[in-house]
Amino acid sequence: MLRLPATRREFLCSSLALAAGSAVPCWFADGRVRAAETPSRHDRRRVGAIGVGGRGTYVAQWAAKFGDIVAVCDADLAHADAARAAFHGKPDVYQDYRRLLDRKDLDVIVNGTPDHWHTLINIAACRSGRDLYAEKPLTLTIDEGKRLGKVVEETGRIVQVGTMQRSDRPFQTAVELVRNGRIGKLKQVWVALPYYTAQGGPFPTEPVPKTLDWDLYQGQAPQHPYCRQRTHSNFRWWYEYAGGIITDWGNHHVDIAHWGMDCETTGPISVEARGLFPNPAGPQYYNTPDRFFSRMKYVNGVEVLYFSALNKRARFGEVGQHENTPPKKIAWLFGPDVPDEIRKFARDGIMFIGDQGRVFVNRGGVYGKAVDELKENPLPAGAWRVYPSTDHMGNFFDCVRTRKPPCAPVQVEHRTVTACHLTNLSIRLGRTIAWDPQGQQVVGDEEANRWQTRPQRAPYLSRG
Repeated sequence: MLRLPATRREFLCSSLALAAGSAVPCWFADGRVRAAETPSRHDRRRVGAIGVGGRGTYVAQWAAKFGDIVAVCDADLAHADAARAAFHGKPDVYQDYRRLLDRKDLDVIVNGTPDHWHTLINIAACRSGRDLYAEKPLTLTIDEGKRLGKVVEETGRIVQVGTMQRSDRPFQTAVELVRNGRIGKLKQVWVALPYYTAQGGPFPTEPVPKTLDWDLYQGQAPQHPYCRQRTHSNFRWWYEYAGGIITDWGNHHVDIAHWGMDCETTGPISVEARGLFPNPAGPQYYNTPDRFFSRMKYVNGVEVLYFSALNKRARFGEVGQHENTPPKKIAWLFGPDVPDEIRKFARDGIMFIGDQGRVFVNRGGVYGKAVDELKENPLPAGAWRVYPSTDHMGNFFDCVRTRKPPCAPVQVEHRTVTACHLTNLSIRLGRTIAWDPQGQQVVGDEEANRWQTRPQRAPYLSRG
């Protein structure tokens, strides 16, 4: 059995704490932002940042190493004003992203909005002629990813998706070892997320804050009375605005699994998933599952087991306590033929399992016999290597200058989040989803196929 070292701090949290009270969760803050060379004054791009809550301002500050932040925008003006202060009062402030995009002097857009706003703004930014750094998860639905991909191809814009683990050396090392056969033939991949509780509600209706345009914040999503738990750091626990932990942090780890499997531009052929919902059904409760198990099969024969590590508990946002998961629920969640090691897993990360060994990687490092042997037996000069990137934002700005593809392009990241969306779809429909990755259609299930899209509320329609 692969021995995992004691857990150390996996992320160095951002010190940013906005005046509006929205902190940056540890899993969203890239603790390995590197001190890349700052471009000269004449080479720096002019940047507009849309969605500048905790994570949005953090990413904008990262972008400020390479460009000048001249405009900030948020449906909540308290966030926009706090972001302006973080940039020494220099950027102009907007509440409506359309007014920001009307400017003629912007080169780059950084999109840090909640998930349900990603695609509309990303498409609009590309159509306006701007290059784009797009936070993950890339989309709210599978269909949005298809349409965004077409727009990126049509416009020729550089779009980097914020799956920054691709620029982190431990993940690159794990992928290179797997792709070069150092654990033999790849058989199975475990993708483990923490058990982030989504327990919460019922939440009372409240007056809308004067700084918030509540209709704009809701965007394409169905209208609901305002309560603060629907906004800002808590949006991810509502299916109206996001896909829960499955698409949120899961987008990062599934991306690395696909990379190591050489499945970056394809996807699963079947998805069987189950999930536990901690709250009653109703509009006053968080409504995403917080524990789940998904079995995904791929055409190359590799199987992905994607799941919540029940013994790695974490909390973020205005949530309640974790539920104890009794043995009967554990048995139902994971099924009869899952290794007991998975039921007891207490780490997050990606485990690659081959017929000659295993490699485990997360934000704490990369581990396994194949890793230990690298010093004495390095990969040869002709070995397959990952796309070279050591700073995710730096890679984006370099590609803006050179027009070469970035390390996390839309065409790849759409396929990653599609696997996450299919997991959510299987949970909500309660059945196995057969997927045609080439045609990007559900096979033999028209009801499931219709869930590739969601109804969108006018006038916030994210058309291609």
